[in-house]
Amino acid sequence: MARPRIEGTNYKMSIHVANGHRYASTQPLIIDEATGITRNVRIHWGTVDENLRFYPGKRFFYASPQERAMFIYPGNWDLSELDKLSGNRGQGRPRYDQEDTNRLYGDVWLLEQVAEKTGLRRDLMQVFDRNKELVDDILTLAYYPYLTGNTYNRLARWQRIEKTPSSRELTPSHITHITQSITEENRMELFRHRAARLQKGELCAVDSTSRSAYGNTLTDVKWGKNKDKLPLEQTMETVVYTLDSHMPVYYRAFPGNIPDSRSVETILTDIRHAGFPHVILITDRGYESLQNLERYILAGQAMIMCVKVRQKMVLEKIREFGDFGGRPPVMEIDPKSKLYHKQYDLEYPVTGKGGSTTQSDRLRLNLYFDAIRRGTELTALDVNIAMQRAALQEIKEMGASLDDDVTIKRNYNYFDIDYNESDRTIQRFTLNEEKVTAARRTSGFFAIMTHKLDMDPITALDNYGLRDEQEKYFQQMKSQMNINRQRTWSEEGKSGRHFITFIALIISSYLRNIWKTTPLKDRFTSSLEVLDEMRSIRCIEHRGKAKFITPFIGGQIDICNAFGFKIPEGCEPTYMSKKKTEKKRGRPRKTKDVIKLD
Repeated sequence: MARPRIEGTNYKMSIHVANGHRYASTQPLIIDEATGITRNVRIHWGTVDENLRFYPGKRFFYASPQERAMFIYPGNWDLSELDKLSGNRGQGRPRYDQEDTNRLYGDVWLLEQVAEKTGLRRDLMQVFDRNKELVDDILTLAYYPYLTGNTYNRLARWQRIEKTPSSRELTPSHITHITQSITEENRMELFRHRAARLQKGELCAVDSTSRSAYGNTLTDVKWGKNKDKLPLEQTMETVVYTLDSHMPVYYRAFPGNIPDSRSVETILTDIRHAGFPHVILITDRGYESLQNLERYILAGQAMIMCVKVRQKMVLEKIREFGDFGGRPPVMEIDPKSKLYHKQYDLEYPVTGKGGSTTQSDRLRLNLYFDAIRRGTELTALDVNIAMQRAALQEIKEMGASLDDDVTIKRNYNYFDIDYNESDRTIQRFTLNEEKVTAARRTSGFFAIMTHKLDMDPITALDNYGLRDEQEKYFQQMKSQMNINRQRTWSEEGKSGRHFITFIALIISSYLRNIWKTTPLKDRFTSSLEVLDEMRSIRCIEHRGKAKFITPFIGGQIDICNAFGFKIPEGCEPTYMSKKKTEKKRGRPRKTKDVIKLD
């Protein structure tokens, strides 16, 4: 069992010599909860050289400022290295006291400005108790896959040619320590800070993606079908993305065999505990179910949800139209979209756990009909039926065995099949006329349901269509950032990896939105090309001097203008020295008279 430290003995520093190294260590007493026996343990916080200068180590860097302040040092120790840590530096531009460097910096500089403008760095500083070193490490880990597309095994080498927020070489052991130190409390605290930046009534798309894994050592890795319907070991990762601010604001990983519809309850609980304002959740058919509808009503959650046309309450409305010709009766047409539409007010009381009844609030069914889509779907239906019939006939004639029942239901859904239980050979098959009739009747229709909203059908459809941005977001996550697979084998590091990926996606989503909505899109084919343009800017550091950044030129200036970022002092194209020049001696130039106009 865990052994708690005895308070009062935790923070007194002394030198511990081991294997030829001089460690700065504390030796707290701990109590074994099982036996009640007390004993000392040693904790190393850094090293001490022969001149008694203390050099903080990895464990010290990741300690909170509050814990650092509690250490008691011998009076003869040299603590000058502590002055180089954040929060202890003096005012003014600090000198650079390490080796001379000349590294690429422009792309990292741009991401740093995004982190500042979005408030992300400030939020992380709050989450991690103003531990700037840890925040710099996390941001470096977030930037790296986005800028390079590589895995972390090349990160330390990258830091030698690229100036990064972290001043330490992030080796695999450092990365493991960082990812394992990030907790669920850190995750929820970040959500609270990001939620505080949202406005009431913001549109938030909910969607998920599958991420395969290299092994099954992680609890959430389960066999399931990915978004391409392929079976594999994976996790399902759900993200809430604000369509107003164009950034993700929430994420959670689920086991790979859990369908989207089963995750809604957890999501609603999380966002409530994180203090989200009254946002509008937008979900697709994957999240649609009567159970989830009831959860939205009980939670008083405003939502826009695409629903299946064969759901009972939708199918009933379609049946009311009966047989029709070119369009269903009593439906209006929208000239712009060329869609027919009709809105229905619904009453749906829900009984909660305590037995009390909650009434739905402005629950509305928006039904749409697309005449062109109807023709395409009817043709596709006839083709599908013909192909299923031909395949079944071939299997019967060959006397071949059928697949399992689940596969049969999926591949031959319009036919009723009788087969021998022993050898699974087909005896007879007949067309299910009821299913075919239902498919023909619903062809060309689709439906969207809203709750706690005053929206006409076209406005609801337009808002739902904004989810396309979420799809691009997932595409970016998997392709540009090379994170289509789980790359951790431990439960301890999994949550930290997800946290860092979330940080990267906040930054990349904001950057992509600026690229897409400004003249930058006419000049660069992607947001990654914007970063490529910035990369050539360098940060040059000389020992004993302040660092400086090379000038911004051409497209780099246009990028800063598009983002609204101020070019660093001395890097502007029209930069003039502030050094005062002495006036030349001699007779002053005669000035012309100024004529004032009334």
